Amino acid sequence: MTARLDYNLIAPGAAKALGGVYGYVTQSGLAPELVELVYLRISQINNCAYCLDMHSRELVRRGLQIDKLALVQAWAEAGNLFSEQERAALAWAETVTRVSDSGVPDDAFLAARRAFEEKELVDLTVAISLMNAYNRIAISFRNTPKAVLDHHSPGAV
Repeated sequence: MTARLDYNLIAPGAAKALGGVYGYVTQSGLAPELVELVYLRISQINNCAYCLDMHSRELVRRGLQIDKLALVQAWAEAGNLFSEQERAALAWAETVTRVSDSGVPDDAFLAARRAFEEKELVDLTVAISLMNAYNRIAISFRNTPKAVLDHHSPGAV
């Protein structure tokens, strides 16, 4: 995969604006692991290799067990491996990410609302929106995943 252009260099103001939203999310009070799980699931839906690589690495760095990491995509079939709040967040992330198909129905909102306070739900939705934006930028400009860069570096096996 070859990067098409360096959008951070070309439009630093845009990168800074998105970074400001990222900073807001990190300070929102949402559990960091929950946010990373949501980011990973959104990146799976959008098929963003760059973000899949980054968020998988971050979850491993935070100590997430490989069993749980391997089942993020199939969280609904993973029983109690995911907490009630994690399942609610992942379901909400899916319906918001697939907004053109889902229309974000009332039952999805009510399910998310049962698991999150109002501000938490707004903050979670901002995080979901941000990751969808990052995915679209990374895919459009072909950001190269670290795994690919590492594989092509001298001495890589």
